[in-house]
Amino acid sequence: MTLSEIRALCAAPLPGDEAAAQAVAARQASLTKPPGSLGRLEELAAWLARWQGREMPRLERVAVLVFAGNHGVVARGVSPYPPAVTAQMVANFAAGGAAINQLSAVAGATLRVLPLQLDRPTADFTTAPAMTEAEFAAAFAAGHDAVLPDMDLLCLGEMGIGNTTAGAALAAALFGADGAASLGAFWAGRGTGVDDAGLRRKRAAIDAAIALHGAALGDPLEAARRLGGHEMAAILGATLAARRHRVPVLLDGFVCTAAAAPLFRLSPRGHDGGLDHAMVAHVSAEHGHRALLGRLGMVPLLDLGLRLGEGSGAALAVPLLRAALACHAGMATFAQAGISGAAE
Repeated sequence: MTLSEIRALCAAPLPGDEAAAQAVAARQASLTKPPGSLGRLEELAAWLARWQGREMPRLERVAVLVFAGNHGVVARGVSPYPPAVTAQMVANFAAGGAAINQLSAVAGATLRVLPLQLDRPTADFTTAPAMTEAEFAAAFAAGHDAVLPDMDLLCLGEMGIGNTTAGAALAAALFGADGAASLGAFWAGRGTGVDDAGLRRKRAAIDAAIALHGAALGDPLEAARRLGGHEMAAILGATLAARRHRVPVLLDGFVCTAAAAPLFRLSPRGHDGGLDHAMVAHVSAEHGHRALLGRLGMVPLLDLGLRLGEGSGAALAVPLLRAALACHAGMATFAQAGISGAAE
């Protein structure tokens, strides 16, 4: 897959099934409750129907995909942890010892972790593009090919020391900072717990990268290639593949949202927007996530102060979707229950 082929796929998103969504709305109006009284649960049922193309959605095959990658910008002292921790955490995932293992089990979801070039970090983006075109395309394809057409729901997550720096840099390139003097200061937070000196280095690295890559960052795919990471390119590929397979997506926190955000910039707005098949599962405690959600016009499902990554927030939101479907499918209609409706 080449960069031009990726660009063509991003620019032509498939629409959802509005007839299925309308059928859900019609059933919701007949259920034994005041209209709209289940709030966003009703919206969630319609959203699942729209992207699954089913009047009665299902959540039998729920998948959590976690992509892992390393970042050359870590050499700038932007994280309190060394890059070796990425591989160590991947081993922890394989052993079942991480939070995402437990949360995937609670969600009734299968978990798959895909490490990408952990022994070959991206280049330090303050001195060169993070990835060559070939590297970016390979990571994108790995994510794209990991999505199976028969999934009912895809939860996306990431692991990568230094990737909150990359996520903040990509958000800065895509959306600017409302006239702030420093893009780094606007978007970058403490990530895994960097101290004040580390936070200054992190913000300086972002500002240096924006200055170095300049006008090239006006192209969202170039911004993702120059500032992102292998795991972020894979998330972008997986999000697009889900759209093509009509699989609804739950995005995790700040890094995951930033990784998918180029689709928003590359696609038409409104009904055919490139991210309307995705929902953000939670708003992260990481600095910048609320601002990014504002730029995307997305409202998170949960606000629990999480900043772990791993797809943890996405997995946590799956039971919420199951609750929405249980009400949609299991509640009686006014006619079935012999209850007078509001219009009667």
